[in-house]
Amino acid sequence: MSEFAFWRRLDAPGHDMAALTVRPGGWFLQGHAAFHETGDPTGLCYEVELDERWHSLSGRVQGFRGLQRFDHVIRHEAGGWSLDGRIVDGLNHLADLDFGFTPATNMPQLRRLALEIGQSVKFTVVWFDVGMGTLAALPQIYRRESETTYWYESPTSAFEGLIDLAPSGFARIYPTLWQEEVSG
Repeated sequence: MSEFAFWRRLDAPGHDMAALTVRPGGWFLQGHAAFHETGDPTGLCYEVELDERWHSLSGRVQGFRGLQRFDHVIRHEAGGWSLDGRIVDGLNHLADLDFGFTPATNMPQLRRLALEIGQSVKFTVVWFDVGMGTLAALPQIYRRESETTYWYESPTSAFEGLIDLAPSGFARIYPTLWQEEVSG
């Protein structure tokens, strides 16, 4: 099984594409994003390894922002979540890795949660900020509104909106930031 998505960024020039494939013991999410952020051209290759229950095991983000190149490795280890080999305190109990620059990492969270229509949940993810090159805890709230829509809130970033999913499970519309482009 493989699922694909290709998005156009709505708030700045840019695109993102992602693929989810089955791997032994779970799933593999990988993608490529290119966009302008705060005036800097940014190009990224990203990946997330997931177990069969949709828990994030590791991630990697490689690329550049302006003239700055980077290669960040993120792992969920026995001692907690590490960024480039260093444990980040306070994240050990968290199951989901969220890359703030792409809508692709919402899919595994939604599949793991498997909410029924009308059901809501508040939980916290490990959030990677590509601009700062840091990991942090990010509280999130999802409420399933219909078969394909989820109301999303990120209380600490004051972002909220209605995410509409495509049949692939990826976001079709991620309000004000991304919209899937469909060929044909």
